[in-house]
Amino acid sequence: MIQIEDMQLAAALLREPSLSAAARALDVTPPALSMRLRKLEATLGLSLASRTARRLSLTPEGERFAREAAALLGQIEGLRESMQRDDKRLTGTLRIAAPFGYGRQYVAPMLARFARLHPGLRVQLDLRETPWPDRHDADAVIHIGTVRDSSWVARTLSANERWLCASPAYLRRHGEPRAPRDVLTHACICIRENDEDVTLWHVRPDADAAGAAEGRRAAARETLRVSPAYVTNDGGVARQWAEQGMGMVLRSEWDAADAVARGTLVRVLPGWRFDSAPVTLLVPTRKGRTARVAAIVDFLVESFGDSQR
Repeated sequence: MIQIEDMQLAAALLREPSLSAAARALDVTPPALSMRLRKLEATLGLSLASRTARRLSLTPEGERFAREAAALLGQIEGLRESMQRDDKRLTGTLRIAAPFGYGRQYVAPMLARFARLHPGLRVQLDLRETPWPDRHDADAVIHIGTVRDSSWVARTLSANERWLCASPAYLRRHGEPRAPRDVLTHACICIRENDEDVTLWHVRPDADAAGAAEGRRAAARETLRVSPAYVTNDGGVARQWAEQGMGMVLRSEWDAADAVARGTLVRVLPGWRFDSAPVTLLVPTRKGRTARVAAIVDFLVESFGDSQR
């Protein structure tokens, strides 16, 4: 017979990156976890995980069992929560996934305030390179950029333009582009993330730019295929390289704004707009939404709204 502990074991293996991490999450030793896993496999008559000297990974059957176990645990938690709603207190665990840099700078402080408002709630923030679609068992995901093929409900929290930037020293040495095609002659720094085509940049005239030239207003959207001089999967590193004069970087406004204000970076082609990367909150459909998720949605929407007034 399958126990709740068995479902918690499978969900932990799905959520955590390693056997030792899963053992820490369940507060057991790795040998004890391995023994429980073997016992569960014997009960089911299935192999749930493949083991090597260095890692453990779920088999297709193991992943299916783990995802269904995580869903059942969520329903059990929701049942407990529904019985406690009369006192209006939030309990249980709320898991939020967010990108590394944005999560550290913006999401973590907001969740700290949220946690103080709900002391009975356990808040878990998972910072990942690609929080979407690699959401595991997160209750809500904060994603930067366009969301495609999502079965969850997407809510835009912030517009977040992308700015093309370079250091003053770089522009003194190499000159400043006057038109988008000029960028192709410069050293470009690209950020590899979310499986996007990072060398394909789309740009269009900014209709709101004051004093825009007539020719530029009439210009159509342009597509630039850049040949990167430097590539990294860390946006913070890319910005630092640009500040050090290594080249131009197309970076989210949230990360570049402070550097521009300090003068370590300068906006290039400010009269043109590159594709934006909206900050998006992704949550399950209302049917599968707990009171915890509903509360964090309302809190984040209000918090982001206040920050943009």
